[in-house]
Amino acid sequence: MTTVGIVTGAGRGMGEACARHLVDAVDVLLLVDRDADSAEAVAKHLNGAVGRAHAEAFGLDITDREGLARLAERVAELGELRAVAHAAGISPTMADWRRVFEVDLIGTALLAEALRPLATKSTAHVYFSSMSHLLAGVDPDPAVGAILDEPLREDFLDRIREAVGPGIEQSTLAYPWAKHGVARFARKEAVRLGPAGARVCALAPGIIDTPQGRQEAAQQTSMQKLIDVTPLGRTGGSDEVAAVVAFMLSDGASFLNGVEILVDGGVYAAVRDR
Repeated sequence: MTTVGIVTGAGRGMGEACARHLVDAVDVLLLVDRDADSAEAVAKHLNGAVGRAHAEAFGLDITDREGLARLAERVAELGELRAVAHAAGISPTMADWRRVFEVDLIGTALLAEALRPLATKSTAHVYFSSMSHLLAGVDPDPAVGAILDEPLREDFLDRIREAVGPGIEQSTLAYPWAKHGVARFARKEAVRLGPAGARVCALAPGIIDTPQGRQEAAQQTSMQKLIDVTPLGRTGGSDEVAAVVAFMLSDGASFLNGVEILVDGGVYAAVRDR
């Protein structure tokens, strides 16, 4: 059976790095990105290198239900879903609060919904969250958590705004809440897919040197302060994150399920008890 992998946000940054690290893990690797040209360029590069997988670009906005249905259909045509690295997302400076929730949390739930019927005992998913929700101390009470756990409800955005308050309309606050939702969603999805033998985890990157990360750093002075207190004394690299993702999706991590792995150089350890 042909094995199939998916990397979202594969056109750049950590998504591209994940694609490079997974090229020997499956037979076909679907490179999903809203920017189809970027995904095509990465596919061309991977196909020109020595690697097991044939890379195929797939232009898609992760919030597009019809597009996600086509993605699931393509996987089913090709073979068996083996690995999903969901790196697509946006950060606070890139959009307003609603779009942050739509892409980062709702998009994750939509992707999972589309791929759920394809789960087998060899399927593993990793969804990108962020250290931001840990640093922000997002810890909703059960009533608010229940709202956060239903991101596909049509009135989700109105309900979360009412529950958290008007401050959520700041993208810098919406972002950690959305990423906290992703971590919660990974736990819930792990329970849903467990009977099929499939695994789901979240990965929380710290400050990683990517174009998106540099954009955030240029507009948020607090990021430099976090770099300054990082025990390892530097930002992380995309390949360092992708290597962890590749392990999480591998057979070597076959009992790793329903957890969030933090890859932050020790930032959270340095600041959590201050």
